[in-house]
Amino acid sequence: MIALAWILLLNASTKVELTDEVYQIPRNEWWWVEVNLRQKPAQVSATYEVKSGPRKVRVALMTREDKERLDADLPHGVLAVSEPAKSGSLTYRVRRRGDYVLIVDNRVDGNQPATVHLRVALDFAVSSGPEETQISPQRQLTVIVMSFAFFAGVATYSARRLWRARRAP
Repeated sequence: MIALAWILLLNASTKVELTDEVYQIPRNEWWWVEVNLRQKPAQVSATYEVKSGPRKVRVALMTREDKERLDADLPHGVLAVSEPAKSGSLTYRVRRRGDYVLIVDNRVDGNQPATVHLRVALDFAVSSGPEETQISPQRQLTVIVMSFAFFAGVATYSARRLWRARRAP
């Protein structure tokens, strides 16, 4: 029974598919899909392919607040954006919980409606920690020098103690 529980635990999927659908996007417009990450940050992966219509669309990930600014034609930010193309992908590791949206933008080459196949998935197994896996060369040198100095200090102290112990009657 315990072995079965372990097998089920190891096979538990950390990926969730949000959408795998074909969307009709009017000319010079954009469409959006909600990406709610209220409980845990995740890596957002999206792939798109234009089935018919313009030659280029793009995909952008942004916060819900930035989408509301976009709705009001105000300056807004994006977390990640793909290059305008007939097909492509976008991957971004969201570090904070919150409400996000994925925009499919048909305003790049949007003189005609677009039919776009969009796949969006979340991966909760990806760590939300820093991407750096190495320290800078300056810090590496500092660690090496400090380690060597500590070792030299311990070796000198030990040698002196041993020398004194040998000389004492």
